[in-house]
Amino acid sequence: MTETSNSIAAIRGQFLDFTDVIDSPSELEKMLRHFEDGLLLLRNGHIEWFGAWEEGKSKIPENCSIQHYPDKLIVPGFVDTHIHYPQAEIVGAYGEQLLEWLDNYAFPAEKQYKDKEYAAKMADFFIDQLLRNGTTTAMVFCTVHPESVEALFSAAEKRSMRIIAGKVMMDRNAPDYLLDTPESSYNESKKLIEKWHKRGRLLYAITPRFAPTSTAEQLEMAGKLKSEFPDTYVQTHLSENHDEVEWVKELFPEQENYLDVYHHHGLTGSRSIFAHCIHLEEKEWDCLHKTDSAIAFCPTSNLFLGSGLFKLDHAWDKRVKVGMATDIGGGTSFNMLQTSGEAYKVMQLQKQKFSAYEAFYLATLGGAKTLSLDHLIGNFNIGKEADFVVLDPVATTLQEKRLEKSKNVADSLFSLIILGDDRSIFHTWVNAERVYKREKNE
Repeated sequence: MTETSNSIAAIRGQFLDFTDVIDSPSELEKMLRHFEDGLLLLRNGHIEWFGAWEEGKSKIPENCSIQHYPDKLIVPGFVDTHIHYPQAEIVGAYGEQLLEWLDNYAFPAEKQYKDKEYAAKMADFFIDQLLRNGTTTAMVFCTVHPESVEALFSAAEKRSMRIIAGKVMMDRNAPDYLLDTPESSYNESKKLIEKWHKRGRLLYAITPRFAPTSTAEQLEMAGKLKSEFPDTYVQTHLSENHDEVEWVKELFPEQENYLDVYHHHGLTGSRSIFAHCIHLEEKEWDCLHKTDSAIAFCPTSNLFLGSGLFKLDHAWDKRVKVGMATDIGGGTSFNMLQTSGEAYKVMQLQKQKFSAYEAFYLATLGGAKTLSLDHLIGNFNIGKEADFVVLDPVATTLQEKRLEKSKNVADSLFSLIILGDDRSIFHTWVNAERVYKREKNE
């Protein structure tokens, strides 16, 4: 249940965010905003004022109760740029790489989502998992069934969440029970767009699963949808696995590379998010930059499925937008702290730096920029939507002991991403309402 008494709220505590988007990690400290004792004033779901407590306390309206979070850290809500809600129940399925994993685990799990009641039950479970992990915005794959999209949007609407989602388009190279056709995928997607896109905080993403499971005819239909509804999103997968890349070359010999399959059909652009992008050619990096397309960095999934190491440093060099992503269920945690901790290890294996500030940026304002939502969410700037997370830096005795040795804010944040998990999420607020509270016995 959400918790709200009126349209005005005052939040006091330690705050951290980034004031603006960046082009290089070297700009992070310049954009960092940190108040040891800060105040956030909320009105009608938006941020009315933000700053130091001493400066702002006189602005608190009479009879407005103050929610005080001493010894906690308040950050913008986490943004997950790529996740599959029908795969929540197969997290940690043993022992396969991507293509085998899809056949043996993902596809059978997705079959169940034709059942409206099952889809609705799992959509509620999925949203609960996001909120207990501090994720307030997510870009989500549903299944090929329109019922799965209806269920997810309905569940998200009840919580006033900002969710981007879409029906999977898939007309070949998958079990018969999951296939649609170019025509049916177009018609069903169009109907869902007309019903749900821009309804409240909900947005629609045209969702071809990945090039191997769509014919050129279906990708053409996806491009047609994008041209007819230009403010919708596109989400799909790109260059996750070596075998997948080779398969795409066999299936689409007329295209220059994997990304060109999508680009040829009008599916690149500022609202196009490509998950993984581990094995890109240089021309693909150039195309991503030129078209203002974005990448979802999925470290736990890439490690778990043995796919490879994402070149985040190259993305910065090429000025390609990147957001953090859990990629449940190839990914192994809903938690953005744990996901960021794995991202650090991915970078370590490439002898590259990855600071705590960079991790928090990619999980908040950087993720918002990736989804073209940085004008609405991602930091505490006045006028933005009021989504935020209250973190407990000492949720465990080990964290408490480690915090005693922390030298500065960056060190404290780093220990949080390495040692934190869902126990570190104390409260989650969405649209200025508290929607999750950690129970004492958790």
